[in-house]
Amino acid sequence: MEPDNSAEWVFYRSRSGDREAFETLVRQHQAMVFSLAWHYLRDEASAEELAQEVFLELHRTVPSLQSPAHVTNWLRRVTAHRCIDQSRRDRNRARFALEDVAEPAVAATESDPLLSERLRRLTASLPEKARAVLLLRYQEDMEPSEIASLLSMPLNTVKSHLTRSLAMLRGKLERARVSL
Repeated sequence: MEPDNSAEWVFYRSRSGDREAFETLVRQHQAMVFSLAWHYLRDEASAEELAQEVFLELHRTVPSLQSPAHVTNWLRRVTAHRCIDQSRRDRNRARFALEDVAEPAVAATESDPLLSERLRRLTASLPEKARAVLLLRYQEDMEPSEIASLLSMPLNTVKSHLTRSLAMLRGKLERARVSL
């Protein structure tokens, strides 16, 4: 029987120790894990390192996981928690003044680069858990109940984080517009 690369086949072969199947499992999820890490940490090298750590942990954990959906859920949860931990560690590191950072050589090619960059900065200023909730909701398109389960937090806490974070982002964007 020819192997297919369906999620089920890859998952069950990975669980049984098939190295090539595990490599396929990683390829199937690496964009999601890296994207979550990058949007949270805003640093490519840190996001790559964090993704590697998450996949190393997956390699140790995959025999105990129950299904392809469980793998996806597990990866999102572990990535979100690792991002929160990394963010807390980074708070204690030296920071650079804006004047010391070189201007980018090429401008971003987004439709409104000023608004997008402002949103990134404002999102990055949110507390760790609120930022994780916001990214999971709007980047991963997860429902609040899924986020609550993933982060082991009450559903109302997730909803509060979303409501307060969005209100704060709207307020700061409005104040920035008025001052222009």
